[in-house]
Amino acid sequence: MDTHSTHKALIAPLFEAMYNFDEAGVRAALEEVIAPDAFIHMLYPFGDLTSPQELYDTCYAPLLKSMPDLERRDWVVMGGRTEQGNDWVGCGGHYYGTFVAPWLDIPPTGHLTHMRFHEFYRFQGGKVVEIQALWDIPEVMIQANAWPMAPSLGREFCIPGPSTLDGMVPGPWDEATSQASCDHIINMLEYLKKHPGQGGPEVMEMDRFWHPRMNWYGPAGIGTGRGIAGFRNWHQIPFLNGMPDRGQHVEDITYHFFGDGDYAAVTGWPDMIQTVSHDGWMGIAPSDKRISMRSLDFWRLEDGLIRENWVLVDLLDAYKQLGVDVFARLREFNKARVPGAIPFPVGEV
Repeated sequence: MDTHSTHKALIAPLFEAMYNFDEAGVRAALEEVIAPDAFIHMLYPFGDLTSPQELYDTCYAPLLKSMPDLERRDWVVMGGRTEQGNDWVGCGGHYYGTFVAPWLDIPPTGHLTHMRFHEFYRFQGGKVVEIQALWDIPEVMIQANAWPMAPSLGREFCIPGPSTLDGMVPGPWDEATSQASCDHIINMLEYLKKHPGQGGPEVMEMDRFWHPRMNWYGPAGIGTGRGIAGFRNWHQIPFLNGMPDRGQHVEDITYHFFGDGDYAAVTGWPDMIQTVSHDGWMGIAPSDKRISMRSLDFWRLEDGLIRENWVLVDLLDAYKQLGVDVFARLREFNKARVPGAIPFPVGEV
């Protein structure tokens, strides 16, 4: 079995334990696959953690308490080697559960709730030695009618997996196709960064890289856009209006691209640095403050063009760098709601 298929097989028991989620099984699976001294980079407000045990106690235990029927579903599992020689497995999917007790001060709904995740695992010596993970916490806030920030420009919904249903990429790893997918994405990004510094939207030559029926699945708070016009209207135009210097500080970041067949992924912690110098992005007032951003992305190519792009950004961390405490605002917006848990199963005596 090739290296990347081996790594997918090594991490599969963890995903199986999280499908029928229980504390003992998940703890055991985490400790089996994750090295005790792994670097664990979680989204805000969790931060960097130091062990599989701390990962469970800090992140999963409270989530399971709030959603007792917690379930993990992956729709992308891909692996590959970066230019730096590191072996990664990238996973995208949702955590589902009935939201019956407050989580991070988000009031429960008593209903099925979904939260997208993008989680990247770096392997060395048969163990996970680094994790970079983003969970779409704003997605939970929006479903609870508790999002205290500006409304999304794009469409908010439960983001689907690949339309081709082949995101659980099987082995053996195809090096030539995987590298071609990476090269397409890297080339696309180089053209994307030409605008606005080198000209109008035409300098991006988006038709060369993107399928006319593409979907850009952005994080909650930004939302999804369809087609090049949807991508530009609901994400890129306001993003560039607010931060026109994007792509100009590459010396301070490192991208890590890897591919698996028709899929490509990029990771970095952070992988964007830009200045919020103008109005236009998510209703944020310009502060002339430079911020870093963590983004974990997947692309799927079809007939040589990008048909689907899944993007998660640690928006809560970006707000924090700008001096905005989203959780404090959430508590203020929702302090008239009755706190506490809802009986589970909901409605039963």
